[in-house]
Amino acid sequence: MRIAICGITGRMGKAILTVAVERGHTLSQALDAEQCPMLGQDAGGLISKKLDVTIESLNKAKLNADVVIDFSAPAATEVLLQKAVEQKIPVVIGTTGFSDTQKEKIQQAAQTIPIVFSPNMSVGVNLLFKLTQLAASVLQDGYDVEIFEAHHRLKKDSPSGTAKKLIDVVMETRKDLHNAKLMHGREGIIGQRTDNEIGVMVMRGGDIVGEHTVYFIANGERVELTHRATNRENFARGAVRAAEFLADKKKGLYSMFDVLGL
Repeated sequence: MRIAICGITGRMGKAILTVAVERGHTLSQALDAEQCPMLGQDAGGLISKKLDVTIESLNKAKLNADVVIDFSAPAATEVLLQKAVEQKIPVVIGTTGFSDTQKEKIQQAAQTIPIVFSPNMSVGVNLLFKLTQLAASVLQDGYDVEIFEAHHRLKKDSPSGTAKKLIDVVMETRKDLHNAKLMHGREGIIGQRTDNEIGVMVMRGGDIVGEHTVYFIANGERVELTHRATNRENFARGAVRAAEFLADKKKGLYSMFDVLGL
């Protein structure tokens, strides 16, 4: 496939480029922000190869690809979707931190083009989503739910998109927590824990790639579901796999569950 990567100079962009080339795909376009210091350079320099594909500004570019993989920023994704809809090009979105309004725009775009949208492309993390759904359906009355996530010090959004998805899974599965209050950290004399809350704890530091744990805590026992990423390769492989999935798909909004057949 001819793949364009949006946000190519970022950590995930480089990892996706490496995996895409390994899997025999062609980088047809390298896109990044207007202020990116690498604009005009060969994208192959990111992985020590000569690719003869110049890194260009997303704002000024006309898309040239069979599919675009996007790991940029919410505002950039909006610009990308506008172009993709106009040119009828499928998009894989791994960017996080979207507002509700921006998510609605993604849904609207999916009425014209096929889109895979997921806060996490890792096979293991998507299994965590499924296991959390199963656990939440079984561990109900008497089980408090707390969610912990940790990432590197440079991550801008909090909690992570993956943590937000885990929260959604619990709230959708547990009717008693459908309208639960999210407790983002606890401080001071706050009183005892209520039955209608989900604790959300966040750590930021160093080069942590990503860690997520969902706790189901009752009197006498605790169930912990944890995923730890030690590099970005699994996320990149999932993103490229999602791009391959879109090759013959019609318009619509797809998740990694669809890609993985879960």
